[in-house]
Amino acid sequence: MREGFFGLLRDKTRPSRIKPLGPHVAERVVALTLADPPGETTHWTADAMAKTSGISASAVRRIWKAHGLQPHRVRQFKLSNDPKFTEKLRDVVGLYVNPPAHAIVLSVDEKSQIQALDRTQPGLPMKKGRLGTMTHDYKRNGTTTLFAALNVLDGTVIGQNMQRHRHQEFIRFLNAINAQVPAGKAVHVILDNYAAHKHPKVMQWLMRNQRFTFHFTPTSCSWLNAVEGFFAKLAKRILKRGVFVSVVDLQAAINRFLKEHCRSACKIDPV
Repeated sequence: MREGFFGLLRDKTRPSRIKPLGPHVAERVVALTLADPPGETTHWTADAMAKTSGISASAVRRIWKAHGLQPHRVRQFKLSNDPKFTEKLRDVVGLYVNPPAHAIVLSVDEKSQIQALDRTQPGLPMKKGRLGTMTHDYKRNGTTTLFAALNVLDGTVIGQNMQRHRHQEFIRFLNAINAQVPAGKAVHVILDNYAAHKHPKVMQWLMRNQRFTFHFTPTSCSWLNAVEGFFAKLAKRILKRGVFVSVVDLQAAINRFLKEHCRSACKIDPV
């Protein structure tokens, strides 16, 4: 009567017919989430938690979101057990941040077992409203190994495809680096702890070539090697969707990518 005709047209706010969950429910859901789930399952799901706690799955998701819990996700990690971790880390990072004057710093590694995959059927090209397609199965036409040395200063890469990745191939690649880098320059090479890099014959080669100095990354620290970023770019741009009818076709595609990368890095053709 006080609001008149418009008061009849405007609806009123009414309490929900479902009683709100008390704080003790959220506390119980959080406590259960932080504990191991029952049975042989490895993690909680919203449906499993709803069944255990006696509330709806949507309520479980709201509680998880409010408390920043994501039991369906996991983040991988690996801690290095290298006793000289700090010393090696500072050595490698120091080469990146403050390289020695009149020296070349190379990040070296090999990407092994690159497969020359050919799809069993030709895919359809992308068009409006449709993604590009490719078959899930493939034909394997052999493998190759790419040895790469990334110049930390300008981003250019010295690369060489080889059949295997033993110490013999590694020494051949070191000879290729020695022939391409300017004479008279000290060369600092950043490497991981792969056995071929520490082979006695490799150490003998190192004694004969005094201008080369090896710097090994700590164990389980491949992320510290800058050339891994180049390998990730190669895999994403060339290998993941590539179709290769032979190993020669694969190696030719890798070599073309190396030339394009070096041109974009220094605006000139690689040596």
